[in-house]
Amino acid sequence: MTILIEQLPVEIQADETNIHHAQNQKELVLVDGFAVPQTNAFGHNFRDYTVESARQQGVEFFYKINHFNQTYDYVSKMRVEYAKLDKAEMSIWECCELLNDVVDDSDPDLDEPQIQHLLQSAEAIRNDYPNEDWLHLTALIHDLGKVLLLPSFGELPQWAVVGDTFPVGCAFHDSIVHSKYFKENPDYNNPAYNSKFGVYSEGCGLDKVLMSWGHDDYMYLVAKENGTTLPSAGLFIIRYHSFYALHKSGAYKELMNAEDKENLKWLHIFNKYDLYSKSKVQVNVEEVKPYYMSLIEKYFPAKLKW
Repeated sequence: MTILIEQLPVEIQADETNIHHAQNQKELVLVDGFAVPQTNAFGHNFRDYTVESARQQGVEFFYKINHFNQTYDYVSKMRVEYAKLDKAEMSIWECCELLNDVVDDSDPDLDEPQIQHLLQSAEAIRNDYPNEDWLHLTALIHDLGKVLLLPSFGELPQWAVVGDTFPVGCAFHDSIVHSKYFKENPDYNNPAYNSKFGVYSEGCGLDKVLMSWGHDDYMYLVAKENGTTLPSAGLFIIRYHSFYALHKSGAYKELMNAEDKENLKWLHIFNKYDLYSKSKVQVNVEEVKPYYMSLIEKYFPAKLKW
C-alpha cells in the first residue's frame, strides 16, 4: 500500500511501525496498511517530551508529581480499595459517554475528550484487522479507567490516573519518561525495592508485579472481575498499554513469563493505533455506536460493577 504525502515523514523505528521510506520523498510504503501521521495534534513529533511548549511544561510537571507519589505502599492500598468495585454500576457504553468530560493532562499529543481517542484507535484497528472484533472492543475500552478522575469514582488527581505506567517494588528503569524525578520517590533509596528484581523474581510473570496505580490496572480489574470473555491478550493490552518502558524500550522483560511474551505481540500491534490514531478529526459517534454496542453485548454483561 502506498500513500502520497507532501513532505518526508518523520523517521520512525522500523521494528515498531513496520514502515519503510520510499526513495521518492513523497511516498510512504506501509507493510501492514496503517498510515502513521507525521506529527501529533500540536504539530510536534509523537511522544516528544522535550519540545518547548506550554503543553509540554504541564506534562513534565505531571510526571514530577507522579514519580514522587507512586510508591509500593500507595499502589498496594489503591488496589485493595478499588478492587471492591463499589463506585458505580453501569454499562460499558455509559462509561464511554462519561469520558466526554475527561482530558488527559499527561498526553503530549492530544487534548480532545477521551471518547474521541477511544473511537479513533478502535476505528483504525477495525479498518486494518476487520476479523479481530475483540481487538476493536479492546481499543474502545482500554482507557475507560480514566473515569477515576470523576467525582463519583473518587476524583483522583491526574498523577494517580493517567500517564506511563511502571513497576513498583523494584528499581525504576532509566527508560521511563522523566525518570530523573524518581530520585525523590521514597522507594528510590529503600533496599527492599531498589534492586533489579526487588520483591519479585526472574520470570515470575507480570501478573505478579504491582504496576503504578492508574486507569490501566483499574480497567483490568473491572473487566476481569465482571467476567469478560475477552481473550487474555485483550486483558493484557488493557493492563499494560501505558507500560512504554516495556513495549517501547524492552525494559523489565526479565519479569515476563511465556504467556506475557505471547501477549506482548498483540500489544505491539495495538500500541501504534493507540498512539498514532490521535487526531483533531473526530469520529461520528452515533454512526459507529451500533457496531460497538454489538461487541459490548458479545463480550460483557449488560451492567458492570465499577
